[in-house]
Amino acid sequence: MKLYNYLIILALLFASEVFSQTPTDFLSAEFHKERRATLRAKMPANSVAVVFANPIRNRANDVDYVFHQDPNFYYLTGYREPNAVLVIYSDKQTDASGNTFNEVLYVQKKDKVREQWDGKRLGVEGAKTELGFAVAKNGEEFAKDNINFKNFTKVFAEKFKDDYRNSSRNNAEVYDLVNGFKNQSGYGDIKETDPNVAYVYNMIANVPDPKLEEVAKSIYNNFEKYPAFKNDELINKYATATNNELRKELKQKMIIAAAKKPDTNIDTKFLSTKMAEMREIKSEAELKLLTKAIRISAVGQIEMMKAMKPHMSETEIQGIHEFVYKKYGAEYEGYPSIVGAGNNGCILHYIENNRTHVDNDMVLMDLGAEYRGYTADVTRTIPANGKFSPEQKAIYNIVLEAQDKGIAASTVGGQFWQPGEEAKKVINKGLFDLGIIKSIDEKHNYFPHGTSHHIGLDVHDPGTYGAFKENMVITVEPGIYIPDGSNCDKKWWGIAVRIEDDILITKNGPKNLSEEAPRTVEAIEKMMAKKSVLDDFILPSLD
Repeated sequence: MKLYNYLIILALLFASEVFSQTPTDFLSAEFHKERRATLRAKMPANSVAVVFANPIRNRANDVDYVFHQDPNFYYLTGYREPNAVLVIYSDKQTDASGNTFNEVLYVQKKDKVREQWDGKRLGVEGAKTELGFAVAKNGEEFAKDNINFKNFTKVFAEKFKDDYRNSSRNNAEVYDLVNGFKNQSGYGDIKETDPNVAYVYNMIANVPDPKLEEVAKSIYNNFEKYPAFKNDELINKYATATNNELRKELKQKMIIAAAKKPDTNIDTKFLSTKMAEMREIKSEAELKLLTKAIRISAVGQIEMMKAMKPHMSETEIQGIHEFVYKKYGAEYEGYPSIVGAGNNGCILHYIENNRTHVDNDMVLMDLGAEYRGYTADVTRTIPANGKFSPEQKAIYNIVLEAQDKGIAASTVGGQFWQPGEEAKKVINKGLFDLGIIKSIDEKHNYFPHGTSHHIGLDVHDPGTYGAFKENMVITVEPGIYIPDGSNCDKKWWGIAVRIEDDILITKNGPKNLSEEAPRTVEAIEKMMAKKSVLDDFILPSLD
């Protein structure tokens, strides 16, 4: 009888695991706890950090977008619900009952009515048992605790974009939590610095002197997109400076201005800087999830290569990729999917995907699955009819060589800009050899972007963008884009090629995590010749 009962219990446990409706391979509570401890260790004495969950964002009328957690908040807590705030103290605090603590997670409270409509909530007890917080409270307690932020030497928070609304559903939404913090801390009294301006100051402070002119031109070209650049006196003078000596002088002034201590204990730079330092190096647990997201995305590219037909629409191609993601259990796409055929591929962030037939053009497919919060970013460009034309092949092989050089430069100790420099050399020579540009040094817009960025919880993950370190994961994504009407032979018009892979920086050299998706002309054509499981998937006509 005892053995029988034991077997029954085992069977029930097995069934519970197999038929569980919730994924079990998220990061562990221990991971997030360790991340909080790491941040706390970076904080000076008598300081406090306040981090807010993302708000729910409205799509239209009474329909909201699918909620997505703020990556920094998730990284520190593992909490995947809205209307929450995390408070981390550098030193032990004592409550009225004499209990000590150094962190508090305020969450949205349990509510049977709302949970029937919107889904289960962890609540205070769930935050304790599942996320491992010793102290958790309902969100409305944040205001009632009346934390005296004025007593701390430093109060760390991120700049608020104020892109949330008051739905008046309760008094503990992110809208209320943020406003309560502003009132209690005096945040509302400080003068905000445009985050893009702060980013430029930091970038110029860290750029090597030989690159000052190149950076100045880039900033100048973004005056229209970011008016704050032109309105900032130092940035304006730097971008329009006529020589490097003046740029060096302005660089020093920016370093001094950025280091000037504000007349407040609120610091809106510390958190973003320290979180970037932490997030740019991936742990073993993170690499496991990120690698899975990347492999899912690579399989999506493979299946699309086999399924591609000239009669397909860009939207259908997008759908096949995203179908593969869902089959593997990926919750979302990491960013809006880009599928651009022909001239549409020349639009770097083309997301309309509304061309009804891709015909015989090249199709640029830049898509990435998000798996358990971690986002891939993989691009392949393939001929819709399965065979590269001579012109398509010529452009493609230049980009492929550029990418190979960029990947080879992605080594521990190398600088973040080096893959781009290597790629640019190859692309300029290749375009010159084809007669598309008149000299190897000609300024052109056929390769208008950099090659690399971090990936992780964000598709453009934060980082210091300095020297490469072990266990960083970056993209290497050179491209050539020749829009219709370009100043070259018409036979090149409408060809756009980008090849993007996700590269793990290791002490033994770069490792291509997305190499499963074919990259060479020969391998792509061979894959496209294979039968697709979707070939016989024919829907009835609705005409």
